[in-house]
Amino acid sequence: MFGMLSVLAELQRELIVANTNDGLASARARGRVGGRRPKLTEDQAALAQRLYDERETTVQQIADVFGVPRSAVYGHLDKTKTVPRQPKKTAAPKS
Repeated sequence: MFGMLSVLAELQRELIVANTNDGLASARARGRVGGRRPKLTEDQAALAQRLYDERETTVQQIADVFGVPRSAVYGHLDKTKTVPRQPKKTAAPKS
């Protein structure tokens, strides 16, 4: 009995997956794009990238300017153009 129920449940799951994939393909064919809208516009993302690359402002300051969390700014930064920031040098200990 349990074997039959598991087979039916698996069949139902496969049908749901197939219908979902068909629906997503149909939506893409109509030009629909899934997912959230970006927090920053393209112009804002370009400005954030420029501010970050100039190394004058921190990511938190950039996020405060646009009113978004830091993670949103990091998500819009171009990883291929972004140069990692170097740690600040500390003064050598006195002997």
